[in-house]
Amino acid sequence: MALNAFGIDLGTNNIKIYDRNEDKVVIEKNMIAVENKNTLFAYGNSAFEMYEKAPKNIEISYPLSCGVIADIKKMETIIKFFIADMQKGSLRPANFYVAVPTDVTEVEKRAFYDLVRDAGVKARKIMVVEKAVADALGQDVDVKNSQGVIVVNVGYETTEISILSLGGIVLSRLIKVGGQKFDEAIRNAVRKEFNLIIGGKTAENIKMNLKNLEEKEEGAVVYGRDIVRGLPVERTIPTDLVSDALEEHFRTIVDNVKLTLERTPPELAADIYRKGIYLSGGASQVNHLAEKLEKGTGLKVNRAEEPIASVALGLAKIIKEDNYKTVAYAIEGMSR
Repeated sequence: MALNAFGIDLGTNNIKIYDRNEDKVVIEKNMIAVENKNTLFAYGNSAFEMYEKAPKNIEISYPLSCGVIADIKKMETIIKFFIADMQKGSLRPANFYVAVPTDVTEVEKRAFYDLVRDAGVKARKIMVVEKAVADALGQDVDVKNSQGVIVVNVGYETTEISILSLGGIVLSRLIKVGGQKFDEAIRNAVRKEFNLIIGGKTAENIKMNLKNLEEKEEGAVVYGRDIVRGLPVERTIPTDLVSDALEEHFRTIVDNVKLTLERTPPELAADIYRKGIYLSGGASQVNHLAEKLEKGTGLKVNRAEEPIASVALGLAKIIKEDNYKTVAYAIEGMSR
């Protein structure tokens, strides 16, 4: 049997793994629940179901923070169990392709390699791919030609803005604005306006359903705790309040895209003007962000068909097509 291969995109909020044997991408929450500090209780979507509801003896956490590994042991556990699940419980040797952010230190980049090597998943070969390159490939952009491309990936804690050409990254900018900041802004606005404390999951649901609510001209029905009385209550949150709360963070993303474009070499800028911006990442789906980006830059915005999976789909293309193998490199020794 041919050696299997996996493509791994570690996001702070979601883990995306492409399985060559099944030719599919698995997307689950990148969370782990640990009981009494040392016993694995749940991982992935199961851990997320318990989030904000668990007793004190069960600690639920994200092993990644701002795109880099914060707790390598917990991350190794999650990787090992997911790969075992995908191989029907029997770990077999496989090749691994891992997406890494560009604007991180060499030590942080090395941690992604060490993670797979030490996770006990029988890795035969570990290759690293710049996340923005895989992201563009996942959106059917031919990254190996000399045309300039701008990719904006809006994740949970960070937004990565990258200018690509000839299979590499010309410019990159990482800002700490993403879905989590959007959620915080919604929670703060609801607290200020209604004296109501809502959970992170509730804020996320409002954010992701904003478009449907606006189309139906309905408010978001939420449940939370009244600050004054301390009792659980139900409230209807107007969509205008949510849109206004997100405005500042949208503006930050647009401003940083413009700053990156200002530093772009003129020949590449001409290509970008013709092709527009490629927008991806889970938080890129929030209503009005693409429109604000289009209006603020004057460029067409190409939205990814599968914004959460686009990096993993790019890794799939590298695994399957020999033409793109050269964009992946071994990290041992930190050289191509």
